[in-house]
Amino acid sequence: MSSLRTRSPIRWKERVRANWRRLNGPSRIAGVDLARGLAVVGMFAAHLLLTADRFVWTEPATWTAVVDGRSSILFATLAGVSIGLVTGGTIPFPDARMTWTRWKLVLRALLLLILGILLIFTGVPVYVILPAYAILFLLALPFTRLRASTVLWTAAGLAVVMPFLQPVFEALPVWEAPFRDELNAMIGWQYPFTVWIAFVLAGLGVARAGVTRLVVQWRMLVVGVVLATVGYQLAELPAPAEGTYWEEVWTADPHSSGALEAVGSGGFAIAVLAACLLLTRMGVLRMLTLPLRATGALPLTAYAVQLLVWAVVALITVGDTTDYLGFIALEPFWPMTIGMLIGCTAWALLIGRGPLEWLLERATRAVCPGTTR
Repeated sequence: MSSLRTRSPIRWKERVRANWRRLNGPSRIAGVDLARGLAVVGMFAAHLLLTADRFVWTEPATWTAVVDGRSSILFATLAGVSIGLVTGGTIPFPDARMTWTRWKLVLRALLLLILGILLIFTGVPVYVILPAYAILFLLALPFTRLRASTVLWTAAGLAVVMPFLQPVFEALPVWEAPFRDELNAMIGWQYPFTVWIAFVLAGLGVARAGVTRLVVQWRMLVVGVVLATVGYQLAELPAPAEGTYWEEVWTADPHSSGALEAVGSGGFAIAVLAACLLLTRMGVLRMLTLPLRATGALPLTAYAVQLLVWAVVALITVGDTTDYLGFIALEPFWPMTIGMLIGCTAWALLIGRGPLEWLLERATRAVCPGTTR
């Protein structure tokens, strides 16, 4: 019995050391984790704060508006980076391994769709992004064999062209059907795959270009800043022509799927990712951002737990999970955000992989044993 007591602390120390190496070792891209952590906190803010209607650099009171739309676009871009990394990084996997990896991504998309539907059933009044993620994963599969330049130019073309077609898709008769709300939720149409595939392909493209390379990171920062500046500055100009169509297209408003949002917020996401990659090259900043990076290492768990905690607390205190203003009146942002940062850090160091991340990995490995981690 005494030997068990003495071995137990040693096991925990070894586990913490192993998990520390996993979070901070060369096999982990710290900047990607940091960007994911910022995206998680940004989505918390978008959900749990009454943000300003319009973001203006010179007015600090409006800075809360920066999370609206941009956090989810950053998530979509990072999803593309993840797809690029798991399919070979700078060099796509050969045919046999790529086939198995694609099947893993198909299964992962199916599991994300199921999880997204379950979260919708909680009644929490947010647009759950996971069904849109599932569709975007599937749409990205044909591009996983292409080289970086091809993927990036395709992303650029889609970002420019698809917003001009989006009003046509929005006017389809299906959106007048009795089941339109259910369809909207089940396919994540608040994040329409017709436009958002551009953000995923942008992430896939930078992964193929070599997201860990210093020269690529600086290019991403410059290109991202230029695109954000062009998109948001053009949005300050009046539309080229009056009318409903141009008002829908010529806009950078969050969740508008307008051409200027695609350019501006897409560039913003690339610039944020580049800044995170460059900052985490400095050891001190990499350590200071550990809680955010730990949260970014458990993004699916953090996202799902946020909605589950919201549902439980709202049910107990307000009596209705769908009462948005009643829940927001509790001022839940800081308690939930700080709790999530602490919880994710503790879990990442003491346990390792997040429970939902572990479940997806196990499920895909069980069904698709032809690939290795």
